[in-house]
Amino acid sequence: MDEVSRHTLTVAIKPPTSMVLDTPKDIQSGSTKPSRALLRFHERQCKAAQLLPVEYFWQDKAAWLEAQGYKLRPRYQPGWEPDIPMVDAYVMNENFVPMARASIVDAIRMKDGKRVLLKRLYRSKNLHEIEISQLLGTGPLASDPRNHCALVDDILSPSDEPDLKFMVFPFLQQLTAIPFDSFGEIVDFLQQVFTGLQFMHHHHVAHRDIGQPNIMMEGTELFPDGWHQEFGHLLPDGQRQTTVFTRTQRPPKYYLIDFGLSRRYDPSDPNPLEEPIYGGDRTVPEFDTDEEVFNPFRTDIYYLGNMIRKYIIEGKNSEFTGYFGTGFLRSLVKDMTRTKPEKRPTIDQVVRRFNKICKKLSTWKLRSRPIPRTGNIRKGLHNHMEHWKRRRDFVKRGVPPIPSRQLQSTTEVLPRP
Repeated sequence: MDEVSRHTLTVAIKPPTSMVLDTPKDIQSGSTKPSRALLRFHERQCKAAQLLPVEYFWQDKAAWLEAQGYKLRPRYQPGWEPDIPMVDAYVMNENFVPMARASIVDAIRMKDGKRVLLKRLYRSKNLHEIEISQLLGTGPLASDPRNHCALVDDILSPSDEPDLKFMVFPFLQQLTAIPFDSFGEIVDFLQQVFTGLQFMHHHHVAHRDIGQPNIMMEGTELFPDGWHQEFGHLLPDGQRQTTVFTRTQRPPKYYLIDFGLSRRYDPSDPNPLEEPIYGGDRTVPEFDTDEEVFNPFRTDIYYLGNMIRKYIIEGKNSEFTGYFGTGFLRSLVKDMTRTKPEKRPTIDQVVRRFNKICKKLSTWKLRSRPIPRTGNIRKGLHNHMEHWKRRRDFVKRGVPPIPSRQLQSTTEVLPRP
């Protein structure tokens, strides 16, 4: 274990909202007798745990995928049925964890025991995504230190279904799995994301759907005991809380994912125009005008700026935390989200401005804890005290206030531009 104590997540374990079952009053009393109420309660739990219609596809493919060297978790094995004990309380385990996205599932790569992600694609429908994922996630570009696009480990093609493809990606963690513990961690996150988008644009690829769900992080070092694909704060068994390190203790690399709407454009065209494609963010100003075509690279700038505004600066709900003390980003974000696309900066201009902003931030500021705009006061006070303990230790050991610099000082990763 590191010299610094682990930072344990304090997220309450709870089932998906759609699956919460009210415990009958006579069961709540603590009786263990298998009464009618208990039998009905158990029946409802088993019914709620059944496979969703979209999950049967993966159960049907489990044997073939295992033959290719990838084993799905127990829920998707042939013949699986809910195994819920006859108890008088809600049971939280693998039985109650359906997939959040029908096209993505986690698996174990049998040759090395590593957990990976499998994504189902159809060449007739997802040709652009397949080609761009291969362009940016394999070959020479995959090893470029500026590249923050999800890497492609393998591509599987069933011989009897030539249109169907399974792309294999590293097992990544949700961006929101843990809060930022310092402004230096926020700076590192933004530096990496700006660099990643700059890399895409330099290779004439527009993402076209940048948002918080499509930015993930490498979590193997952050979560040494692993995590569940659908509930990032739980261990792979879906029952117990996992423990994590802060991003300063174990600096993660951030990745841009999901190139389903992405397109690559002619390098000789300085101003490519494209009809709008609606991604997760429906607030793009130019999409509400009478114009029919737009520059997708300028739209990328809006998407990223608006994500920073919602997720880092302002906050909105439990999904978008927002932090006090992020005013140093407002001017840049304001320009990135201007109504007229031509008034927005290019990604190169964004990177230069952000670097100038960062140079003005003091070490004290970078090491300080950003206070979430949401959450309860008592928990916040506890987290603040724990932060100061870690901070004193970081200063004593000379840990850099911007985490990635610590990572670069102990590895051979090339410096980012």
